[in-house]
Amino acid sequence: MKLTWIFAIILFIQQAPEAESLTMYHEDDAIIKVNRSDFSHSLQSLPMIDSVKLDQLTKQVSDQVRKDPLDAVLDEHGRIIPERPGVDLNKEAFRERFYSFFYGNGPAAIDLPVRTLHPRVDSELLSSIKTKSIGHYVTFFNSANEQRSHNITLAAEAINNKVIFPGETFSFNKTVGIRSKAKGYLPAPIIVRGELSEGIGGGICQVSSTLFNAADRSGMHIMKRYSHSKRVPYVPPGRDATVSWYGPDFTFKNNYNQPVLIRAKARSGKMSVMLYSSEAVNYKPREINHKAR
Repeated sequence: MKLTWIFAIILFIQQAPEAESLTMYHEDDAIIKVNRSDFSHSLQSLPMIDSVKLDQLTKQVSDQVRKDPLDAVLDEHGRIIPERPGVDLNKEAFRERFYSFFYGNGPAAIDLPVRTLHPRVDSELLSSIKTKSIGHYVTFFNSANEQRSHNITLAAEAINNKVIFPGETFSFNKTVGIRSKAKGYLPAPIIVRGELSEGIGGGICQVSSTLFNAADRSGMHIMKRYSHSKRVPYVPPGRDATVSWYGPDFTFKNNYNQPVLIRAKARSGKMSVMLYSSEAVNYKPREINHKAR
């Protein structure tokens, strides 16, 4: 870093700055223009970069440029929708180009340096892990209760098409996220300390319970799973998995040699979860005793 500063100062002494402003382009569009004076402070009469302001600029540009990658997914008919790579600012290269501009030997306009962000799941992988069913479970709900049905559908969509890689742990709370009005969840009955009450996101425990039974049947390693304080009607006693954003979570680990794909759907009063993997998976299904709590 010291050598960089020395080199920059020498450049400045040898060559006066040519441009006072820098325009930055991304995909042929000018996204931001800055002035040299906005990033300068003096040190013994020599202009130096204000590192705090440069950090702020780097973050601002990165936020404008970044596009998250999209995984390949299956549509409702089982057809593959291809992945889409993302893009992110190459911060190191960007700062080097900014140094060149600031100390006078760089151009007045630059194309922002970026790097490709690759998706976790591409079409080739998805094609290989959608073939073998390793676990499934179905529960039923009253579709006439529109708010609860709405919440179940939202949560089912949140876990649908998720892929758990070997050795990876799936968290229901992290995957679904906070259940709030802002995310579209509605008030519906929930169980609190053994009593029914009204709460945002009521009904999603049916989704987590359906997923638990499918994962347990497939032989996944259940890490965390808690039952309600009151029996629920959609699964046998002791076969539920209660979840809460500020409370219990349901998690399981993929202990197999192949990725596992979750397919979840809520429609017409039927909540279904199916787990798939490749033909090479070394899974061992588990026999479930519904009489045991």
